[in-house]
Amino acid sequence: MARPRSFDTDKAISNAMQVFWTHGYEGASLPDLLDGMGLTRGSLYKAFTDKKTLFLKVLDHYEDAAVKAAVSLLTDTSIPDGTERIMELFTSSYLAVTDGDRRGCLLCTAAAGPSMYDDEITAVVSRGLNTMRDGIEVALEASPRHADMSKAERHALADMLTAQYIGLRTMARARIDIETLRNAVRSVGVMLA
Repeated sequence: MARPRSFDTDKAISNAMQVFWTHGYEGASLPDLLDGMGLTRGSLYKAFTDKKTLFLKVLDHYEDAAVKAAVSLLTDTSIPDGTERIMELFTSSYLAVTDGDRRGCLLCTAAAGPSMYDDEITAVVSRGLNTMRDGIEVALEASPRHADMSKAERHALADMLTAQYIGLRTMARARIDIETLRNAVRSVGVMLA
């Protein structure tokens, strides 16, 4: 008879997310994961099969937490002007860096890493980034300055803003200076004005 799992799977995934977020997929070693998750090698492999399967679960967890929170902000009708919602998203990303969080976005890190060669990771990353883009598009629909744009124009602008967001979060991870990051956020404001 198999022994029941003696750890909280959700907590283990959350802990693994912190390891991957800090070190990236390639940089997260097995010892880093075991230490961060508080698991033995056998428990990790029994529960998650391999590093890639664990990473896919981590990306799903990240999407449920971080991406949904961002989309919630972008679709928050208590902020009537969608432009303000978009600026809040970019400003909060910048403020995270000024508060010392240089990890950037886990999806953005995965987009520049393992999704370049792994179709399953690409699919999860694309889904998360498309969800962000869709949230930005909803915010643009609620922006008086962008209400008269065609759906195709708003979609194109949402794509460009998503690229700006990925760039900002990637620059944060690359430890680009604060002034450059501040200017990147200001440029979004200029584009939306």
